Amino acid sequence: MLSIFLMASIGFAMAQQPYLKTKGDTINHLNEVVVKENRLQLPFSKQNRNIWIIDKEKIKTLPVRSVAELLSYVSGVDVRQRGPGGLQADISIDGGTFDQSLVLINGIKVSDPQTGHNMMNLPINMDDIDHIEVLRGSASRVYGINALTGAINIVTRTPTQTGVSANIFAGSSFKDNASNSKYYNYGIKAGGNLVLKGSSHLFSAGQEAGNGYRYNTAFNNQKVYYQGKYAVGKTDMIDIMAGYIHNNFGANGFYSSPGDIESEETVKTALAAISYTTKITENWTMVPRISYRNNVDDYLYIKQTPDKFHNHHITNVFDAELNNTIQTSIGTFGVGLEARTERIESTNLGKRNRNNAGLFGEYKFEPIERLLVNAGVYTNYNSDYGWQAFPGLDVGYNFYGNWRVFANVGTGQRLPTYTDLYYKGPTNIGNDQLKTEKSKYAEGGFKFNNDRLALNASYFVRRIDNFIDWVKTQQTDPWQPHNFSQINTKGFTLSADYKLLAASESTLSNVRLGVSYTRLDPRFKKTMSTAVFSRYALESLRNQLSSTLSADLIEQLSFTLTTRYCERISYKNYMVMDARLAFKQKKYSIYADGANLFNIQYIEAGAVPMPGAWFTLGVKTIF
Repeated sequence: MLSIFLMASIGFAMAQQPYLKTKGDTINHLNEVVVKENRLQLPFSKQNRNIWIIDKEKIKTLPVRSVAELLSYVSGVDVRQRGPGGLQADISIDGGTFDQSLVLINGIKVSDPQTGHNMMNLPINMDDIDHIEVLRGSASRVYGINALTGAINIVTRTPTQTGVSANIFAGSSFKDNASNSKYYNYGIKAGGNLVLKGSSHLFSAGQEAGNGYRYNTAFNNQKVYYQGKYAVGKTDMIDIMAGYIHNNFGANGFYSSPGDIESEETVKTALAAISYTTKITENWTMVPRISYRNNVDDYLYIKQTPDKFHNHHITNVFDAELNNTIQTSIGTFGVGLEARTERIESTNLGKRNRNNAGLFGEYKFEPIERLLVNAGVYTNYNSDYGWQAFPGLDVGYNFYGNWRVFANVGTGQRLPTYTDLYYKGPTNIGNDQLKTEKSKYAEGGFKFNNDRLALNASYFVRRIDNFIDWVKTQQTDPWQPHNFSQINTKGFTLSADYKLLAASESTLSNVRLGVSYTRLDPRFKKTMSTAVFSRYALESLRNQLSSTLSADLIEQLSFTLTTRYCERISYKNYMVMDARLAFKQKKYSIYADGANLFNIQYIEAGAVPMPGAWFTLGVKTIF
């Protein structure tokens, strides 16, 4: 692939030069990023799991507008968009489904009990993000239920100085729609930082809209976000977070093609949380936290006749946690409690509620020098499914400098969504007899980390029992979810991220190369012999390769080139190339993005063709 060839060429050319850190250069060390698990937090370099970090430097350079597009550059993460800019996207990890992965903001769960389709309706802008942590593998020991195949934690930044910023952009495919006008989109985003003696505050707001990229795919969304940190005394801290997004879009072909050509959907999500970090003693830190998520999903099957096939869902999720970290002479303990209630009022799914109570404990210790062991268990009670326990263990050993060998085992559970259980429609019918999905996972591999290079090579095996899939016996039957099969998946991942700083006389500087590859081999054992057609089991990725190259060509000009190659089990392979060229000054930058440069025709979800080549011009300012 072109970008990989360029990486190798530039790497060889620059390898002939001496490298030094000039006075004006700054390096962000990936090893210094602390993975923000809720209890036991470790630097990236000491993790015994397959975790990948998208740091803020990479976020700034990638030609993307949404979190979903960001995640598409992590191999093993399957981003299935139904439109550009993260308009509506499903996220899955290592061959799972979009309901089997957990998404969090600063450790706060944003999963939706109605459907995983709404999980990426997030109120944050790109400039709000410090980094993203992608934890692959069953993560219920860490985060509880619904982290069956992994978890994605979006960590927002903490302001260090007062200022304001703005981002204005517009784009088009330069193709005509049915009205002989061009397809286009635009966005206006603004943010502000306020840093005071005892507090810091982050504000952001955004508006993005467009007339679509094919018939009935116009969209319009607004979002606002606030984050505040308040010092209490010398050691304690209050954290407050609140956000809201209103997202309206034409949903032609999104869920029930070809009959939904006139469909429209509006999703409104509000999220709020407050936590208090207090030092009970020098070695005991306690963090109580409460959070609330409200989601309103309004779906019109035919927007011209809203009285027919109109689904209106309102979900309310309340979550309360108490996390404790206790350091002792024999290791570090993490213990805590969680209570969660999920309620829905729906014209289609009825009025439902269910409750969860979790009790969890972890223990981190070093029995010998350079050997780190983490063990724990999360015990959960659900009002519909009773008691379950999810143990896990990971071990890592540092050898020969920065090399690390690691292994981990874990378990997980996914609760059926309210849509799985109770949906009623002309082409889809729920099943209130569904059992929970359960997983067992084991992984081993090697890592290398230093200031410039991060390498990972790992192999995993996973078994999912009671796999829930929407199936049918004949083409004329409606889709209905069943505990359709057992899925045994084997896979391996190779990834590398390399930073180079050229000598001061070089025309190239701040070169960063990234490559990641994932190969999956799923095997299906049907437990429902009558079902013939499956909606999700055969749609996962088999091969996935992504690469990124970014560099400063001269002092003010930077360039990024990315490629994504995907091969699905039931769909042809395709490769998409994107690029960004940016002119940077102290107070502003001008950038031009090209998405899908070679106008590749491909599908990520259902029967929705993704846009062809799309070009965007934008300006960012900072004061």
